[in-house]
Amino acid sequence: GLKSIKGSCYNFCTAIFKDVTYKELKNLLNSKKIMLIDVREPWEIVEYGKIPGSVNIPLGEVGKALQMNPKDFKEKYNEVKPSKSDSLVFSCLAGVRSKKALDTAVSLGFNSAQHYAGGWKEWATYEFSEKKHG
Repeated sequence: GLKSIKGSCYNFCTAIFKDVTYKELKNLLNSKKIMLIDVREPWEIVEYGKIPGSVNIPLGEVGKALQMNPKDFKEKYNEVKPSKSDSLVFSCLAGVRSKKALDTAVSLGFNSAQHYAGGWKEWATYEFSEKKHG
């Protein structure tokens, strides 16, 4: 898919980012090749749950967090700070805040960032229906 996009865009390539689907996200998480950042507020995660393996960095903190030094980042979020070449995926409840977080990350030079537009709503729908059927 990416090759066709690259061939057809001129100087606004950077504006084209890929939304990750549920299945892609699931595979990425299983491969341990990405950092999934949930940008919802902490109370939302407590109340509704979170995608396993995600790190909670509320939207208001994303810019600051991505510019922290690695030691401070590790202390605050209990994770290794991603480098600019690391694959990041942002998620929220339904894709609005994660898109803002994506824009922030990209403006800071995180060029492998993506977002999961379906968010927690879609994830929960799939996960809970799979559990019922499975």
